[in-house]
Amino acid sequence: MSESQRPALESGVVTDFKDKMTYGRYLDLDRVLNAQHPLSEPAHHDEMLFIIIHQTTELWFKLVIHELRAALAHIRADRLEPSFKILARVKHIQAQLLDQWSVLATLTPSEYVQFRHVLGPSSGFQSVQFRTVEFLMGNKNRALLEVHRHDPVAYAQLKADLEAPSLYDEFLAHLSRRGMPVPRDVLARDFSQAHESHPGVVEIFRGIYENTGSNWDAYEMCEKLVDVDEQYALWRFRHMNVVWRVIGMKSGTGGTSGVGFLQKTVGIRFFPELWEVRTVIGPPTYGLPTRRST
Repeated sequence: MSESQRPALESGVVTDFKDKMTYGRYLDLDRVLNAQHPLSEPAHHDEMLFIIIHQTTELWFKLVIHELRAALAHIRADRLEPSFKILARVKHIQAQLLDQWSVLATLTPSEYVQFRHVLGPSSGFQSVQFRTVEFLMGNKNRALLEVHRHDPVAYAQLKADLEAPSLYDEFLAHLSRRGMPVPRDVLARDFSQAHESHPGVVEIFRGIYENTGSNWDAYEMCEKLVDVDEQYALWRFRHMNVVWRVIGMKSGTGGTSGVGFLQKTVGIRFFPELWEVRTVIGPPTYGLPTRRST
């Protein structure tokens, strides 16, 4: 393209930024872009990749937490519809997190081993924001608080989220307020424990899915929750495979068994009855009886 063909600077473009807000200042880019501090000596080329991938992951986690807390507030106030867009956004954030693994997967074992030692005992397992997301979604485990006891602020925040109703708990409480027969032991349970599947909840969801006309908002909420749960399962599976690709069956830097530990997390479902109900919806097929919960 010749100079005469290049678009000229439009007359309305601001060029004098004295005493004005700039893009860099608004985004605090000086701090963001100078927050990468490789520790390898001499600095290994691929350590920058490793740091930026994990920093951007934490930024996405921050947004997921921001959105989930808003969704929780809407559900507590019996406003399901505003949470639909929020959960759709969370699903798309999860898609970004899933795609990021493909970038980290370009790190080969021979490259990573050259700077892995500088991590010491640090590990993504210690991410406060990751644990917050897990607790808000319902994957509760009090023992995991001990990893954060050294940080009183983080410990207090995580403890509060551990002991509070999760997104799923709040949805079930909402259904109860609508007159649906959510079992009392589900509503009054110890929220610091992970939710266990209950046949009574499966039946409630079966009623919602088989009578969508009178339960459209609850039906839509169920599908939004399944979207998020499915994306999270894909993220866990991709995480496991990238770790396997980069370090094989070595232990994790934070003391976990590495791939062995991640394999145990792949089958976790935040909202088990929303998966189980798919088996009992509708009439039996191909002459085989459909198992219904009792």
